Amino acid sequence: MNPTAFDFFRKLLETPSPSGYESAVQQLVRDYVRDCADEVRTDLHGNVIAVKNPHAKFRVMFAGHCDQIGLIVQHVDDEGFLYVRPIGGWDPIVLVGQRMTVWTESGPVFGVIARKPIHLLSEEEKKQVPKMKDLWLDIGAADKDQAMKMVRIGDAMTVELGFREMPNSMAVSPAMDDKTGCWVVIEALRRASESGKLKCGLYAVSTVQEELGLRGARTSAFGVDPHVGVAVDVTFSTDCPTIEKKEEGDVRLGKGPVIHRGPNMNHKVVGRLIEAADEGRIAYQLVASPKATGTDANAIQINRAGVATGLVSIPNRYMHSPVEMISLEDLDRAADLLARFVEGIGEGAEFTP
Repeated sequence: MNPTAFDFFRKLLETPSPSGYESAVQQLVRDYVRDCADEVRTDLHGNVIAVKNPHAKFRVMFAGHCDQIGLIVQHVDDEGFLYVRPIGGWDPIVLVGQRMTVWTESGPVFGVIARKPIHLLSEEEKKQVPKMKDLWLDIGAADKDQAMKMVRIGDAMTVELGFREMPNSMAVSPAMDDKTGCWVVIEALRRASESGKLKCGLYAVSTVQEELGLRGARTSAFGVDPHVGVAVDVTFSTDCPTIEKKEEGDVRLGKGPVIHRGPNMNHKVVGRLIEAADEGRIAYQLVASPKATGTDANAIQINRAGVATGLVSIPNRYMHSPVEMISLEDLDRAADLLARFVEGIGEGAEFTP
């Protein structure tokens, strides 16, 4: 991974983008891709669409969502404590003890989510799993009036953002789901553009609001109207304790991006992805997906009259937590895989089953 691309990835992770509040990270995407795309536009939903060869008749769409799970301020009590609702899917237990940032119009506000000390918990309370409605955010306000001068109802928040590298090319950060995918599709466009081998129209889309129901992929795919679509998201890495490989497959960090096979994948797209990986000597893994996936691929596939769709995933440990872990090598390989895949698609490509 070259230093400029790595810096872009790090900035993506350090910039907040709760679903529906993605504008800051989308500006990063526009700035990075502008030099290698023929067109860069933002639709009314907030999707950023970078295009190479916009006049080509055959259109390929890559989609990676830039939004992350977060929280939203719902209520402030008389003592100045904030009560929140989830944006996306949270396990409330991972929020207890977290440092948080409320992203207000006047700037970030620091806070913490905590609970009663263990010394004061009753035996019954110790057995209970925390519920979202019972968690509160402490921003240090003296009372409601002071808190309301610092934040507003409807302000979004994230866990404290931060990227850490680890041994063996591993990296940890909130929002690896799915800023990894966003990075891959934009970086794949850059690499395909620089190769000079691109024959079709390539639309790399940083989609919004995936965590709320694949919303950005639905609207952007309708606008692009692609013939072929590939979504890039994260998938469960099963190389850690307690995850059953018999149910989720054998997926390991550092062994390459995952290519999904199953009834919701166009088999010719899957075949070309595997062929591109084999020819480019790019390590990859296979996973069976027996039903519609909860990714942008699902929305793209059923766009308009249907799109030949595939799904490539980055293995991710501890998904939807503040400590999501990925392999930087998997990330780099995924960008190469998509670039080589799209370079092999010409005007007369046929993907009808």
